Formats: sequence, structure tokens, C-alpha cells
Amino acid sequence: MTKDLPNIEPDSFQRPDLDTLSLPGEPGHPPRVLMLYGSLRGRSYSRFLTLEAKRVLEALGAEVKVFDPAGLPLVSDEAEGHPKVLELRELSLWSEAQVWCSPERHGAMTGVMKTQIDWLPLAPIGGVRPTQGRTLALMQVSGGSQSFNTLNQMRVLGRWMRMITIPNQSSVPKAFAEFDEEGRMKPSPFYNRMVDVMEELMKFTLLTRGRSEYLVDRYSERVESAEALSLRVNQRSI
Repeated sequence: MTKDLPNIEPDSFQRPDLDTLSLPGEPGHPPRVLMLYGSLRGRSYSRFLTLEAKRVLEALGAEVKVFDPAGLPLVSDEAEGHPKVLELRELSLWSEAQVWCSPERHGAMTGVMKTQIDWLPLAPIGGVRPTQGRTLALMQVSGGSQSFNTLNQMRVLGRWMRMITIPNQSSVPKAFAEFDEEGRMKPSPFYNRMVDVMEELMKFTLLTRGRSEYLVDRYSERVESAEALSLRVNQRSI
């Protein structure tokens, strides 16, 4: 299970206990996780961190898909049907959890990261909202000292997108020193924190995915739906 994770201590690495975290009749398939990263560079540390976290999630029992942002256009009416936009939205609809990982650039998340989030609408697609009720884990990499600016920004966005953003988070400073030439993360407290975040994401996902529709069911939306139904039923013929 941990053969591709040389930094993991096998005796301390535990998959979430489905019997403890799930109720009878809840989904039994592997949690479906979509991962987004915010850099197009050839040696992208946000991509390296994302792929390292992917290995951990798969070892924890998740089914993981990583979206490649290369070729994703800026948000515009003309690009609504672009293949990369459709791919991103389909992956978001498929997901039960997401991981967002961005470099910090000029004290903020990158435009690449923000564009991906901007293409995910709050409005339903085919009757399903692409982010609402999904769990979310956040990670960032920095070229200098440790910072949490990007994490704080993405946490605001996660709340805005009606996602269940887990408390733990990962910030990797001086990322150039934390990865080897092959892009694998070196053993360190930063690596251990990343594992903590992925473990917590799995637990929160298992706890909430069978209940997410109930958790995000809102009085205001039920009232609006009732009013819309009343208007339709009681409207006079033209």
C-alpha cells in the first residue's frame, strides 16, 4: 500500500475506518477526489505537491483525478463550450471532495488557480451544483518564507463556493528545497503535515458525502422554490 511512499512510516499510516465513519446504506465506493493546481511551469512545485498528495490519497483508498490547467481559457461567454471548461466542470460534478493547491505569487494565489475556480459556477449544471456540499482541502507552496495568504484567499473562495473546507491545511515554504530532481517530496515536517491534511480530508469526506444534500438544504431556497411553484400554478392564462 505504501510502496510508492518512501517517506511514510507504515506502522503509523492508517486508512480511515469505514465502519466507524459511515452509516449503513451510505455510499461504499472509494471517495472521489478532484485535485487542482495553479502553475503551468515545467518544474511546478504546486504540481509536485499535488501529485505527492495524490499518492497519499490513493494509499488511503481514494479515487483521484488531477485536472491539467494547460489550455484552459480565461472566463468569457465565448469560451463556455471550450473542451477544457467542459472537462473541468464534469470532473467537479464527479467529485465528492477537492484539493486546491496554488503557489503564492505577489502575496496571492495565481491567475491559473483563480481561473479554474472562476469556471466552476454556483448555479446547477443539469440540476447539480458542481461544488456545493463537497469537502475541500487547501495547500500552497512559496518560494520564500512560510506564508498563509494564498490559503486564506482560497478558504474564502471555498466558503463562497458552498464547500465544506476542512480545518487543517498545508503551507510549504522554500518549495525549491523540499523536492528532489524527480519532483518527489523529501521527508520533513512539511511532508507529514501534507499527509495529515489528506487523512483529514478523507475522514471529513466519508462523514459528509452521504449527508451532503441534507447538510446544504436551505430554508431560503425551499421558500423560493415554493413561491416559484405557486406563481406557476396560479398564473392566469394569457
